[in-house]
Amino acid sequence: MERIIAYFRKHGGYALMKELKAASFQTRDIARLLKEGAIIKVKPGLYRVANVGEMVLPLPKMKGSGSTISQEIIDVCKALPDGVICLASALAFYDLTTFNPSEIYVAIPNAAKVPKIDFPPLRVFYFRERFYKPGIERIEVPNCTIKIYSKEKTICDMFRYRNKYGEDLALEGLKTYLSRKEANVNKLRKYAGICQVKTVMMPYLKALVKQ
Repeated sequence: MERIIAYFRKHGGYALMKELKAASFQTRDIARLLKEGAIIKVKPGLYRVANVGEMVLPLPKMKGSGSTISQEIIDVCKALPDGVICLASALAFYDLTTFNPSEIYVAIPNAAKVPKIDFPPLRVFYFRERFYKPGIERIEVPNCTIKIYSKEKTICDMFRYRNKYGEDLALEGLKTYLSRKEANVNKLRKYAGICQVKTVMMPYLKALVKQ
């Protein structure tokens, strides 16, 4: 059992079932560790060690965000290589809202299929290509790439989903962003155009910039 856990730790806390079998580990031993809670099933065929903990990273290109990436976000990005952390989850990551979502919000391409993920709870959004591709930031962590939309794209996406989640959340994100030194109005205008929210967002932007 200790050899299996050591294998997980050597590979960043994650392992595929086919990799475990190739390393000559028995499925009954893996099942036992799963039952005991020593490992967790992220999705069919993908497992991680339970006490891997949170990965605390310096994020020099992500000023204004917290420096801790939750294990749940890493799990999602491992399970969904095309997934991009979006909307309320991205807003919370950048500390642009006081709202703490109980699910991980993730965007995937419109035609993609999502495997059954046991944990963490997900809210999946199917973005058409013109909304999916722009504004993706990448954060490298051991054995994983975290994909998340930029602050500016996230705010504009919140306005795009304002009828579903309310304009208040989008406005909170916009106001908080504009209060920071790194705020870039030109980038906001750019993504407002891409997200097709210029008509609704620009009056707020103009009013807030004048304050």
